[in-house]
Amino acid sequence: MTRIVLALLLVVTSLHAPAQNAIPAPPELAAKAYFLIDADSGEVLVEHNADMQLPPASLTKMMTAYVLAEEINAGRVKEDDMVRISENAWSQNPVFNGSSLMWIEPGKDVSIADLQRGIIISSGNDSSVAVAEHIAGSEAVFAEMMNTNAERLGMTNTYYVNSHGLPDPAHLTTARDLATLARAMINDHPRQYAIYKELEFTYNNIRQYNRNTLLLQDPSVDGLKTGHTKEAGYCLVASAERKGMRLISVVMGTASTKARKNDTAALLNYGFRFYQTATAFAAMTELAKPRVWKGQQDYVPVGFVEKVVLTLPRGKHDELETDVVLNAQIEAPLAVGDPVGTVSVTLDGETRLQAPVVALEAVEQAGFFARLWDSVLMFFAKLFGAR
Repeated sequence: MTRIVLALLLVVTSLHAPAQNAIPAPPELAAKAYFLIDADSGEVLVEHNADMQLPPASLTKMMTAYVLAEEINAGRVKEDDMVRISENAWSQNPVFNGSSLMWIEPGKDVSIADLQRGIIISSGNDSSVAVAEHIAGSEAVFAEMMNTNAERLGMTNTYYVNSHGLPDPAHLTTARDLATLARAMINDHPRQYAIYKELEFTYNNIRQYNRNTLLLQDPSVDGLKTGHTKEAGYCLVASAERKGMRLISVVMGTASTKARKNDTAALLNYGFRFYQTATAFAAMTELAKPRVWKGQQDYVPVGFVEKVVLTLPRGKHDELETDVVLNAQIEAPLAVGDPVGTVSVTLDGETRLQAPVVALEAVEQAGFFARLWDSVLMFFAKLFGAR
């Protein structure tokens, strides 16, 4: 194997925090479960009972809104589509008694755009059912769609029974799975995600305010969703971005609206204070240029096609060590993205990244005689241990 040790230059110009000897322990919260991740790298910064299955209450509507966004982006639903409201989706349905509503009425037509805001901002159980029936024909079939999307996203401990989150013994999720869903919403549907930061929504002359009060308290917060039932307690999934770093927090099972807000703020402040997101490798950055055998060119640049992001303790980005190990003999043909070795990035002896490095240019196969000659050279290279 060919080994090349590189000094890692992080392409981050704004990170000049002084080095920290050690990161303090995260805050201990009274919530049943909580979780904090870097939205870009996926690095877990804090977790407590992250895989405990708990009732999600209105956090369910994050998946309802995600499925709706998927349908809109696929062209199967349009935002100006009009939805005829059924008796089942009526705000006066006894099932919804005492719960959050958009206040839609049966027999009337409501646009998908309004129902989407009814789900996200008003947290309407009625608007959730209306969208479920419009997309899938029934809420039961829509719940199957929710579970299919959950499985595709890797939400392995989540199961949905309905579109709104009113209690059901089988209707459960976890803090980790909710962070996965939030990350998917942010990355897959940025246009629809922008709705989560809207502060109010008016329908039928009824103005309702976003229940995520952190939107007013912290300008870096731009989502996501609150939830509350007696069984679930007070819950909040939030995301914030400060100086190019985005975090996602999940707090489940707190005692009050104030507790879920304060616990969320504590998690976010901890993550932003003690960690930083760094671009370890920019897209198409050449890490090495090894010999290519049997190709129309003798050398190929290798690295990463897409940028690689790491989450690091603040002040530690200059202490990373990078080790690139290339395949002993690389042969054409090569396509862009073909793996040709591996890279390991370590910090204080701990591996922070291990991933394949790939060809950044295509290399076509050489002609017959050139390949034959390279075969001879490769034989002697192996025989004498040359590289």
